[in-house]
This record gives sequence, structure tokens and C-alpha cells, in this order.
Amino acid sequence: MQEKQEAEAHVGSDIEPSSGSPTSTTFGEQEEVFKQTDSGVDFRKVGWFNAGIIFTKILFATGVLSLPESLAALGAVGGSLSIVAWGCFNTYAFTILGDFRARHPSCHSVADMAGVVGGVVAKEVTGLLFIIAYILVTGSGIIGVSTALNALSHHAACTVWWSLIATVVTIATASIRKLQHVGWLTYAGFLSIYIAVLIVVIGVTTVDRPAAAPQTGDFDLGYYAINNPGFAAGMVASSTIFVSSAGTSAFLPVISEMRNPKDYKKPLYLCMLLVNASYLAFSLVVYRWCGQYLASPSLGSAGQTVKMVSYGVGLLGLIVSATVYLHVGAKYVFVRLLAGSPHLQSNSLVHWGTWLSTTFVMGALAFVLASAIPIFTFLIALVGSVCFAPLAMALPGWLWLYDHGDYKRGTLLQKIIYVLHVGMVLLGLFFLVGATYGVVMQIKAAYATGQIGSAFSCADNSNSS
Repeated sequence: MQEKQEAEAHVGSDIEPSSGSPTSTTFGEQEEVFKQTDSGVDFRKVGWFNAGIIFTKILFATGVLSLPESLAALGAVGGSLSIVAWGCFNTYAFTILGDFRARHPSCHSVADMAGVVGGVVAKEVTGLLFIIAYILVTGSGIIGVSTALNALSHHAACTVWWSLIATVVTIATASIRKLQHVGWLTYAGFLSIYIAVLIVVIGVTTVDRPAAAPQTGDFDLGYYAINNPGFAAGMVASSTIFVSSAGTSAFLPVISEMRNPKDYKKPLYLCMLLVNASYLAFSLVVYRWCGQYLASPSLGSAGQTVKMVSYGVGLLGLIVSATVYLHVGAKYVFVRLLAGSPHLQSNSLVHWGTWLSTTFVMGALAFVLASAIPIFTFLIALVGSVCFAPLAMALPGWLWLYDHGDYKRGTLLQKIIYVLHVGMVLLGLFFLVGATYGVVMQIKAAYATGQIGSAFSCADNSNSS
């Protein structure tokens, strides 16, 4: 065990060359999944700032649209503390992933990392969870686009048709092969959704009462500093807040396409600071002015006119979100299928056939799941409990324990730190069980009360008709 740790420490020092040693740099490059090349397809074109924008777009759209409802469940103080705490937790968890990747540059995804610490079974289970996660979040993006199209058209067509159109557009844009090119879409997409949310935030503060509240007489706003929603609703709210900044496992494939993967902390800190500050400000304002009268997604919370304006402005951002989710998930499958093959970085028929088939199949599955669970918040919470609890809580803790096994025999402080990382693993397992139970109970209740009519329903999910 000690020899393994010393060997890995030696490898880690080679990969992080403080002296700029050419030998260590060459070693790291040889281990990278995508090689920098002039003769084939060079995926390594993403600069650190562009990576930061991609990171931000991966997190921002679906997260910010689901947070006000979570604050309504937990209360303004409880929800705010949860946003800050989960933001810090997810930043640290990805720092662990990034440091582990620096010691093991051949890791393209969290599945590869799980394979290092747990063997083939851990690798395949983690890979399956990653695929499911990004199919589900692509589905959430499809719901967002279909909601926007319903709002803009006053529900002029069946929601399933709008979802199908959203899926076709998402598959087409996600099939752009390099993140370098998809990355430029994220600039426009990020500005689009950011401005759309600002329009809603301003819009809700300009009216006397929420658009969904009774328009005459007294009414209860339902604004609480601290709320007690019960176990199921509380777990769903906490899972939703957690998942809003937990999609960091998708950062790893982006790092593999960076010019210098060792720069990953620059885009990470830029992204998490901007995202979590925006989450806190936007969700608090919308909850303060709308209380219990919130729409899901939250862009519809300020009345029909503002809803149409915000969805019109934010439509591009919603499409780009679904595009990035599908692209990242498909790229993982693509690399798994072609890793070690000359087709990975060539313009062969096998290369293109594999890539396009992957985006199409995963996009089609996302469409089916989006139509089966057509409520945005529930789908986001389900992603958090089933997929990101093990991927963004338990796995980072396990990776840290693997690299720092000597801490359990070290000083008192080191033993405490070791126990805290054991706690990360246990917390992930608790959320996997507890939050999944909460989401399933709420989905069941939604079907029983008619909030969800049926799978593949034509009902207006924007409440615009």
C-alpha cells in the first residue's frame, strides 16, 4: 500500500512540474486521451476562459430556473444557506476530481476515475450513472425549450410536438463535433439566459402582487424566512439546490479538450463564483416577490407579457443548455467506444457514424424521459438524487480517500480530515436513498392530484393557454 502511494506521489509530481521539466510535460501529454496533432482531428483547442464559459453554461440555465421553488420549500434563510453551502461543497468536490485527474491524465471522465479506484465494476456503474444523468438533464433542457415555445405561441400545438422540435434542434446542434465550436455557442447562450432571468427579476418587482396570486382581495404571499416542508419535500428542495451546481462531472470531458488541462482551476473558480452569486441574488428576489406563487421553470413567474419576453430572450440559452448536456454525454460514450482506436481522431466513416449515432440515440432517450416526467423541478431533483449524489458527493470522497490513505494513521488533524471525507461518501449514499424516495413520493402525488396528467401529454406546460 505504501509503495503504491509513493509511486503515485512520484507520478503526481511528474504531472505537476513546478520546474517546467520537459520530461514531465511530455509524460502528461502522452497520458492525455486527446493528443495535440497536426495530422488528425485536434480536439485540444479550448482555452481556459472559454472553458469557464462552458462550465458556467453547463450549470447556470437549469439551476437558476428551479431554485426559487426550493427557497419556497425551505424558506429564504434556509434556502440561502443551502445555496451557499452546496456551492462551496461542489466547488471543493470538483477540486478533488481535478487534482485526481492531474495525477491520472488518462482519465477522460468520472467513470475512468472510478475504474482507477474500484476496478471495472465501479467504472461501468459510474459510466452508466453519468450517461443517465446527462440524458435526464438533456430532457430537462428539452422541457425548458418546449415550455418556451408554448409560452411564445400561447400553446398553439401539442406539447409533445414542441418537445420533438426541441429534440431535433438539440441533436443537430449537439452533433457539432468539437467543444471548441460548441463553446462559441455558449457565449450567446449564457447571455441569453442571464438577460432572460434579469427580465423576470425586474418584472416581479414592478407589480403589486404575483401574477398567479388572486388579483383582488387579500391573499397570503407565503413568504417565510424558515419553512418546514416535511421530509419528502425538504429532500426534493435540497436535492434541487445541490444539483444546481453539482454538474461538475461534466467539466472533466471539457478539461480533456483544453489546450492546457492543468489550468482547470481558473475556469472552475470563475464559474462557481459567478454561478452561485447569481443563484443567490436571483432566487431570493423572485421568491421575495412571488412567494408561493411561482412558476416552474421560474421564467413564467412574472405574468404572461414578461413571460413571453423572457422566454423569447432566453430561448437560445435553453437550446444551448440542452445542446451542451447532450454533447458532453455523447462525447463520453464516443470516447469509450473509440478509445485506443485510430478512428478516435480521424475523419473516417466509423468516426462520424459513431459520433452521430451516439448523439441521436441519447437525444431520443432524453425526449422519451422528458415526456414521461414533464415537470421541470421533479426531473432536476431526480437527477440530483439518483445520479449526482453518487457522482458529485460519494465518488469525490472515495477518490480523496484513495490518494490520502496515510491520513488515517497520521496526526489528529489528519485523522479528522480523513473522517470528514468518509462523511462525503456516506452523505452521497444518504442522498441517493433519501432524496430519491422524496422525489418518487412527490411524482406519485403529482400524478394522483392531476398535476401530471399523463406521460406524453399535450397539456400546456407554460400555463399560457
